[in-house]
Amino acid sequence: MKKFVVLASGRGSNFKAILNEIKNGGINGGIVAVISDHFDAKALEIARGADIEAIYGNPQSGEYNEWLLNLVRSYAPDYVLLAGYMRIVPKEFVAAFPQRIINIHPSLLPSFKGLHAQRQALAYGVKITGCTVHYVDEEMDTGEIIAQAAVAVKDGDTEETLSQRILEQEHRLYPAVVRMLSEK
Repeated sequence: MKKFVVLASGRGSNFKAILNEIKNGGINGGIVAVISDHFDAKALEIARGADIEAIYGNPQSGEYNEWLLNLVRSYAPDYVLLAGYMRIVPKEFVAAFPQRIINIHPSLLPSFKGLHAQRQALAYGVKITGCTVHYVDEEMDTGEIIAQAAVAVKDGDTEETLSQRILEQEHRLYPAVVRMLSEK
């Protein structure tokens, strides 16, 4: 049975999708902690409601990165799942968990890295975009791709409408990848 630690900054919808898959027996493992850099993150509330340890860390603290690394190490997770974690993971963290940090990004990487991927896709005029689950490495959104899901860009799409359709695919793809990892 695999152990997962989730890092999240916001609403926690991908975390919730993974948690639902665990509850339904589709993932051979459990989430042992959810850690957020926002004290009011919805992900922490979801974790508390599921009796999962929910921890806030102040990123303004001079020792945040060291604190986070030591805390995550203390759980000895098989994988660290980034679920809307809006911070760049430091190289020391990546080195501590090689090929064990997983992220989801709202584009078909290597296209449209970083923030506002949906806005970038619309500005570029692509007809297909999507989402990518990938391993985290020392660069932003450059790690080895694990899986992708395509989403058509429709005439008249806005950043919000496109983001919603991509998010629906994220909620399918990320739990499927975590299921696969739990069976390794």
